[in-house]
Amino acid sequence: MNKPLALIALALLCAACAPAANTTPPPAEPTATPSAPVSLSASSGPQAPGGTVPATIGITWDQASKDAAVDVAEKAMADFARPGVEEKQWANDLARWLTPQATADYSAVDPANIPASRVTGPARLSVDEGNGYGVMAAVPTDAGTYTVQLLRTGQEAPWKVNWLTPPAS
Repeated sequence: MNKPLALIALALLCAACAPAANTTPPPAEPTATPSAPVSLSASSGPQAPGGTVPATIGITWDQASKDAAVDVAEKAMADFARPGVEEKQWANDLARWLTPQATADYSAVDPANIPASRVTGPARLSVDEGNGYGVMAAVPTDAGTYTVQLLRTGQEAPWKVNWLTPPAS
């Protein structure tokens, strides 16, 4: 048998042993059909499945909460605005006021690059009465007013600084 004929015979033999291609179309995708009519809330609007509890449930804004937030904002900014302090000491002092994420974020900051060196007045809060978990504070410094975001996990939980934003340049 010559070589080209042997190759053709081998190819035909292999093709005969191979499984046939599946020419059956895939089954149609099932379509979703509602099993019940949409339920409505008290105001006749549709209810969101898996809705969340409003942010203020269990947390109220009282004067003690506001005073504590102001105190933490001012103390954190005072520890932040110290460009002459050694980096490790600066980071350790500031960390007591920070959330875990902020502690990680600010651990690489060189205090020598901070333009503010002191707090020059009391913090002013921007309270959202619908959110008892967070507040923004404006803290004046000798380099301008910083914005400080404070968070807490509950009514009795301490306020923690999540970030400090320098004045707009």
